[in-house]
Amino acid sequence: MSDTIAADQLRLFIERIERLEEEKKGMADDIRDVYAEAKGQGYDSKTMRAIIRLRKMEKDARDEAEYLLDTYKAALGLA
Repeated sequence: MSDTIAADQLRLFIERIERLEEEKKGMADDIRDVYAEAKGQGYDSKTMRAIIRLRKMEKDARDEAEYLLDTYKAALGLA
């Protein structure tokens, strides 16, 4: 009896994960469509992705990353 219950519970977990994976794929498709729309309006999607990555960071981490980037650029004569 417990094998049946465990199997039913496992099946339910698997089905939930599969539904969530489908939703995730749908969201990824929607995000790709927004980038394509922005590109069609003349925006650079690579730069937009960089901005989004920066906005996800805490301010201190972002400041440190920008400082390091500036330091490395200066060291390489790119500043």
